[in-house]
Amino acid sequence: MVGGAAAATHMGVFALAQSHMWPELANAMGFGVAFGVSFAGHRLLSFKDTSTPVTTSLQRFAVTALAGFASNELVFMLLLRTLGWPSLLALFVALLFAAGQTFVLSRFWAFRR
Repeated sequence: MVGGAAAATHMGVFALAQSHMWPELANAMGFGVAFGVSFAGHRLLSFKDTSTPVTTSLQRFAVTALAGFASNELVFMLLLRTLGWPSLLALFVALLFAAGQTFVLSRFWAFRR
């Protein structure tokens, strides 16, 4: 649920921003806004029983999320620029790709129980 809300936020910001800037920058802007949604949701809902301090979780999650964004951006650029996919479809697939990586790193490292 949290991942879906963050992905919807990311795509919504991207959809609003893409006509005003390069798609890669709109993707980064979407990531930035969705980061807050994702961290708050995971901290308060998904991993609410964690004993990890908030500051530690935030630092770890930032590393985790940035790794996810790096893979997201690479897949997005490949699909958009190399294969010529429509931007929203390319972003959707890139978000799915990065979501699994981010969840696993969050579960077993950032919010370790």
